[in-house]
Amino acid sequence: MPCGKHPTAVIAEMTVRALWELQNLLDCIPDALWDRCYGGAPLWQHVYHTLHELDQWFINPRDTDFVEPPIHTPHLQELHIYPAVRLDRQAVDDYFYTIKAKLSIYLTSLHDEDLLQRPDNCEWTRFTLILSQYRHLYRHMGMVMGFIEAETGLCPRTLEVGEDPPAAPYDPYQ
Repeated sequence: MPCGKHPTAVIAEMTVRALWELQNLLDCIPDALWDRCYGGAPLWQHVYHTLHELDQWFINPRDTDFVEPPIHTPHLQELHIYPAVRLDRQAVDDYFYTIKAKLSIYLTSLHDEDLLQRPDNCEWTRFTLILSQYRHLYRHMGMVMGFIEAETGLCPRTLEVGEDPPAAPYDPYQ
């Protein structure tokens, strides 16, 4: 492409940036809010829901080989069902890093011509799945950012277009 990057390169770059912002958001959640309920679900369950949907829906929600993470219990991703277990930060962070690695491998293998194809047993194209997960991810990130800002007065940092993720140490808030 003489005038720019290939669509899959842009998707890969935007995914890296989105995952940096998600990790920064997770790091900004005060301990006092981790178990606080919002809309009937503890904050950590909102995070788990976001991660689980990213894990299952970014690549192929109909994948018959999809394996639930070891921390999963039935309906844990459902925000309208109060969880029977509690996840700590380490378990959630570990799950985040597993998803990050999985998406990196997937995006490395993705080609432009694959974007308008449907994965096996799936009614949506890969491009539709990716865009819908960006929408879902940022919806829930915005909610969690609001919870944090309402409690602390601080807004977790996001990246401007073209801004490189900062090197540590950095201020995690804007």
